[in-house]
Amino acid sequence: MKILIIEDEPVLRHSIAQYLTTEGNVCSLASTYAESLERLNLYEYDCILLDLTLPDGEGLQLLNYLKRMNRAEGVIIISARNSIDQKIEGLSLGADDYLIKPFHLSELNARILAVMRRKSAQGDRHIEFNEIRIDIDAKEVTINGLGVYMTKKEFDLLLYFIANKGKVISKSAAVEHIWGDDSDMANSFDFIYTHIKNIRKKLTDAGSRDYFQSVYGVGYKFTST
Repeated sequence: MKILIIEDEPVLRHSIAQYLTTEGNVCSLASTYAESLERLNLYEYDCILLDLTLPDGEGLQLLNYLKRMNRAEGVIIISARNSIDQKIEGLSLGADDYLIKPFHLSELNARILAVMRRKSAQGDRHIEFNEIRIDIDAKEVTINGLGVYMTKKEFDLLLYFIANKGKVISKSAAVEHIWGDDSDMANSFDFIYTHIKNIRKKLTDAGSRDYFQSVYGVGYKFTST
């Protein structure tokens, strides 16, 4: 999962990033309103952790921006403001959850998983595509009941393509989603080919159809047609 952490307190910002990274996520960091807006203009994320008090602006302004742009990211407000009015305003502007500081990082992680389940699987803990079944929480893939071992990157890529089935996904978009902002440093996206090749082989060896289609000069599409 790709997460943007918007928090101006350095210790808390890096503690959250360290914890969520060990849970298998890709984290990007921002400490100001301007930096947050720049990242949101450049990248898309699965989930945004949003502090309301920033040195150069208000987190609620960023919520307004996301709403105007019809962005689909899950948003969890993390704030020291224990105000019912602030909570109502944040949720009414499109935030999915509101967590009061201080909090346990394990609780934050549970809130993120709950938001993403509602966003990507309509509350279900599983995603199915024909004979392919994915358990989001356990990070398990089965084909007609047969378990298929996937690395973390392979699992995330497969989930990403199934969530965007029927759409053409460029190599750069796939790399950005899985590797985060560091993808800008890559000299070549050829390694995406290797990952997809491995996923295709594991799925077909387990009895699945090959749903990946190469789109010349662009990337790949995951489709049954």
